[in-house]
Amino acid sequence: MITLYHCARARSFRPLWTLEELGLSYELKMLPFPPRVHAKEYLGINPLGTIPLMLDGQTRMTESAGIAQYLVTKYGPTPLAVGVDEPDYGAFLNWLHFGEATLTFPQAIVLRYSRFEPEERRSAQVAEDYSKWFIARLRVLEAMMGGQEYVCGGRFTAADISVGYALLLAERVGLAPQIGPNVTAYWHRLRARDGYKRAVESENSAGDALGLERRI
Repeated sequence: MITLYHCARARSFRPLWTLEELGLSYELKMLPFPPRVHAKEYLGINPLGTIPLMLDGQTRMTESAGIAQYLVTKYGPTPLAVGVDEPDYGAFLNWLHFGEATLTFPQAIVLRYSRFEPEERRSAQVAEDYSKWFIARLRVLEAMMGGQEYVCGGRFTAADISVGYALLLAERVGLAPQIGPNVTAYWHRLRARDGYKRAVESENSAGDALGLERRI
């Protein structure tokens, strides 16, 4: 049984969404955010105190995009993966990691310096600078989505899950109104998927026990 440690709306939504798209059985362990503060016993399982943590037998992974890649590779064949013999294999890997390293990273800085730091350490300038960074990095996606439905392979893949989470986070951060029409339409396609909806419901159901607000 795969076990996924997850916080609502955190990066761990990527592997959760992937699990639902694959139809795999898993145990979801919901934690309050940040767990290193509000669930200190979690440090005994993951000394980093970060989310996600996925356990699959002897395998332990903490990187959300890496977990998505692992799942679609190990539990394939599946159209969610782009094979090494396909022309878009390189694009698949690039977009898979672009979603985290290029799109999620600046938003994490925005959240930290606009909401998570103590009041005296917050910085409107830092938050604004990294918000502009995120929007600028979306330009390539905005141009590309004018002529195709998904980022690579001519189909929905784990790379779209990775990029899609960054767009989900943009809603939380308040950056969605600055996103262009092509990317906005792309995000609406992603969130209309049954796998996405099941992942949201799984998160909501697990969050009920913690008294968390449900997400639509």
